[in-house]
Amino acid sequence: MKVAISANSADLNSLVSPVFGRCAGFIIAEVENGEIKSSEFISNPALNAFRGAGIQAAQLVLSKNVQAVISGNLGPNAFAVLQQAGVKVYQAFGLSIKDAIKKLSAGELPEMQAFGPGFRYRGRGFGMRRRGFRGAFGGAPY
Repeated sequence: MKVAISANSADLNSLVSPVFGRCAGFIIAEVENGEIKSSEFISNPALNAFRGAGIQAAQLVLSKNVQAVISGNLGPNAFAVLQQAGVKVYQAFGLSIKDAIKKLSAGELPEMQAFGPGFRYRGRGFGMRRRGFRGAFGGAPY
């Protein structure tokens, strides 16, 4: 199986990057029976992109014909691109790249299923709740 792992360096002993779209690059590894048969590091040209870094990174990974992605976290757009291509996405926090691959082979990494209908991005604007904003008609707080 061919796996893409978000990484901050080409070292297989380094930690899996906690981000996908703005990681330094990806280790593309050919994995058989939990062992890395071959690997290459490709730089992420979307690292400093103004917008759409996740989508650009997902397209880069897809161009390498991977069947799975391991990362700390993905945005909803990057996840949708990978999901539509049939690539499974697994989350790994605080693990080295080698350990993450071993856990993937053992079936111990959680698979990201979907953001689903209940997903709500809590970026800018979420702080209004703390300031007592009650909406346009003065209704109950959120």
